Amino acid sequence: MARIEPLPLKQWPKEMRQVLAALEPPGTPARLSPEGRSKALNTLGVFAYHTTLSQAFFTFNGHILSTSTLTGRQRELIVLRVAAQRQAGYEWLQHTFIARDAGLSDEEIQRIALGPDAPLWDPLDAAMLRAVDELVGDGKIGDETWAVLVKELEVKQILDVIFTVGAYETLAYMIRSFDIEIDDDMREAVARRQSPTA
Repeated sequence: MARIEPLPLKQWPKEMRQVLAALEPPGTPARLSPEGRSKALNTLGVFAYHTTLSQAFFTFNGHILSTSTLTGRQRELIVLRVAAQRQAGYEWLQHTFIARDAGLSDEEIQRIALGPDAPLWDPLDAAMLRAVDELVGDGKIGDETWAVLVKELEVKQILDVIFTVGAYETLAYMIRSFDIEIDDDMREAVARRQSPTA
């Protein structure tokens, strides 16, 4: 049961339409709620309580989703590891669909929960997962992890690693603190995926 019910769509402030546009920076392809993916109305319904904050955060998150120097696959490795570390089930479930779209296999998604020491990760993937663990746990990327990242990535990409962790860490705080419930369309998408006829 949510601690505070998300605002229903009909009660959203009129400026939410403009606020949502910040998630899709100009010149980038439309990404909101592709076919078969949850609209995340429960999360957006919480953001609807505070449109000024939402505008600022969505501008930031729009960069992470659309103009980051990381690949979609790298971004989703990071996001799912944050969700696993923070036990943010809503965030995990939402991003398993996005991760599949970004090229991660179901087996890789399962391995993300096991962390950077799970078998079969290449050195950069393992370093990105370890960077999440270190940032979440220590607030700093450790020296060994840093050495791998600077060998493989440009400075812009390392900044995007750090800020992707921070953005989804913040979302996990909100999701868990509000006890946001899984959206009905997300439950339906999971059920379709698990159905033997799907």
